[in-house]
Amino acid sequence: MKPKILIRLTWMLSIILVLASCGIDIPKEVPSSFETITVEESDIVLPMKFSAKLKGEADVTISPQISGQLMKICVTEGQQVGRGQTLFIIDSRNAQHELESAQANLQAAQANLQAALAQANSAKLEYESNKNLFDKKIVSSYMLENSLNSYNQAQAAVSQAKASITQAQAGVNRAKVNLGFCTITSPVSGIIGEIPVFAGDQVTPMTNLTIVSGNQQMEAWFSVTESIIESGISSGMKHSDMSAHMASLPDVRFVMKNGTEYPYKGRITSITGVVDAATGSLSCKATFPNPDGHLFSGAQGTIVLPISRSHVMVVPQTAVVRLQDKALVYKVMPDSTAKAVTVTTADAGNGKDVIINTGLGIGDRIVSVGANNVQEGQKVLFPAEEENEK
Repeated sequence: MKPKILIRLTWMLSIILVLASCGIDIPKEVPSSFETITVEESDIVLPMKFSAKLKGEADVTISPQISGQLMKICVTEGQQVGRGQTLFIIDSRNAQHELESAQANLQAAQANLQAALAQANSAKLEYESNKNLFDKKIVSSYMLENSLNSYNQAQAAVSQAKASITQAQAGVNRAKVNLGFCTITSPVSGIIGEIPVFAGDQVTPMTNLTIVSGNQQMEAWFSVTESIIESGISSGMKHSDMSAHMASLPDVRFVMKNGTEYPYKGRITSITGVVDAATGSLSCKATFPNPDGHLFSGAQGTIVLPISRSHVMVVPQTAVVRLQDKALVYKVMPDSTAKAVTVTTADAGNGKDVIINTGLGIGDRIVSVGANNVQEGQKVLFPAEEENEK
């Protein structure tokens, strides 16, 4: 041993002997107890979170009803429009010509009807005259029969002329409709989406001009497990029962992707009655008011659904030790030693607590702080602490 170390040990021993001879007590190391809690029942509200995608309550794809050249685009992308507002104008010259032709056909059919009526009236007078003369035995039955046939043919011509008018009128109506199709208006109030066409393009009924997203109310679609909503919701629940169930559900919140919470709360307004066999989930729809137009169709975010749970065991996250796929809690035994207990847990949703599903009972005492430093069988409560706990 080196001389310097021997000298140091000699001095320390000398000091201890002097203090002991003077009757001075040397401080003893007092072990400290771990913080513990007693497991109790409580009622909590779990903020269940689900990924959701927004859709306008009335997202309408705008397509032309007729083919033609797009003459004018009357709106811009992102513009707020009202119901009935003009969006696009298609070249109407051909439709106008078709209308004029149809109106001319109608006039011709009306003239033919007038001619047919006049001929029928003349044939009727001739038939009545021949019948009067036949009754007086002035003309033969042959002449009477010929006049009757002429009269019947004239009546048939009138019926045909009337049918021609109906057909011509239908042509006029159809031409007016086609002319109206040249001006495309919005069927709903909402926001204009992308416009992939330009003035001058040739469009057909297969061309998508834009989408008008009815944004007065927005629908957030998301999926939940069957057990969260109700274990029997898909097994024959009547529509009236489902409506009552949805009415009993709490309001939901929508959190945007940037973490901003939307200021207006929504309601669950639709729950499918069939569980998806592949995912074991149900599709749900929550409807949110959108008076300020801050929500957009196609946006994604998170639905927060508060679920109440009663009589659950809630402990701090610091009381749970994670070892690979296991969760341990150190239970304080009557002799103040710690015993590792395997538990199953669920997230309490507040970032600091967990729910104990199995492994503990009401009244059990556990280490709440410093559990990571505890070993099986280690004493965690010491006499002073034990005395205070009595």
